[in-house]
Amino acid sequence: MLRNNIPDQHLIELLKVYYGIDIHTVQLIVGGADMNAFGYKADSESNSYFVKLKYGHHDEINLSIIRLLHDSGVKEIVFPINTLEANLFQQVDHVKIIVYPFIDAPNGFTKNLTEKQWKQLGKILRQIHGTSVPTSIQQRLRKETYSPKWREMVRSFYSQIRFDESDDQITTDFKSFFNQNIDSIHQLVNSSEELSKKIRPDFEKYVLCHSDIHAGNVLVVDEESIYIIDWDEPMFAPKERDLMFIGGGIGNVWNKPHEIDCFYEGYGKTSIDKTILSYYRHERIVEDIAVYGHDLLSHDQNAQSRLESFKHFKSMFDPNDVIEIAFASYFNLLFFRIIQ
Repeated sequence: MLRNNIPDQHLIELLKVYYGIDIHTVQLIVGGADMNAFGYKADSESNSYFVKLKYGHHDEINLSIIRLLHDSGVKEIVFPINTLEANLFQQVDHVKIIVYPFIDAPNGFTKNLTEKQWKQLGKILRQIHGTSVPTSIQQRLRKETYSPKWREMVRSFYSQIRFDESDDQITTDFKSFFNQNIDSIHQLVNSSEELSKKIRPDFEKYVLCHSDIHAGNVLVVDEESIYIIDWDEPMFAPKERDLMFIGGGIGNVWNKPHEIDCFYEGYGKTSIDKTILSYYRHERIVEDIAVYGHDLLSHDQNAQSRLESFKHFKSMFDPNDVIEIAFASYFNLLFFRIIQ
């Protein structure tokens, strides 16, 4: 659910009070898929900052992970700026404020990684997956349980859409598109459930995962450097939770064979569980359908939020995008089993 962003002047005052930063202008950054967060560029006389407002009360485990990785020598992350009280964030009522140095760089959706950067991304992710996480942090991290939550939510849309009598144009367009693609949606949900039942969780093989490392969360600074951003949802899971994004095609990028080869040249030799990889590629889409569908069927959403959700929803069905690639991974898995 999209929240109302706070007035610019109020945000400027908050940054002065809690961070001691004299900001003269703030500018909302549009385009994020998280409907419970806002990003701003904030400018002072000498520096620019990225200010993230996260709504709701959240465990600051993500910031603990950022600190852990920073202290472990992972340089390709953006470390937050401390508040005046030396904290990594400031909670103001129901809003968490996090301030970072502003990095003026495109993300992987708008700029292709070079071969060197693909290898670098592989090395970084291997380093993250190999990071030793203290028990005190492990206890607070989400752990993969292969929950049916999102599948059940999408299934609830079947009847909800059938009996919805709204004449709202966005809702009408969404229902029409949903029904046009109902066979693919059924296949995604059913295959995800089938794959989840084939997996036997092995907690000893769980590693620290970013869990959302798509192209939009990799900043391409120049021909050499990259940064991994948006550590909102770190978790303990099989490494395939992150590896499914490499070649997964989210946003119709990161879907070329030579990119995958370069990535694994950097990541190093590893054994990949194709069942888990295929599960994640299906389940991630099911989750997106659930989240976007909820936004589009909720009539209390504003039009901007709902149009943005509809755009993201439709794009998943584009050629060589996530759904086509997920189905291919499932077909390849079945074919592999047949020839064994």
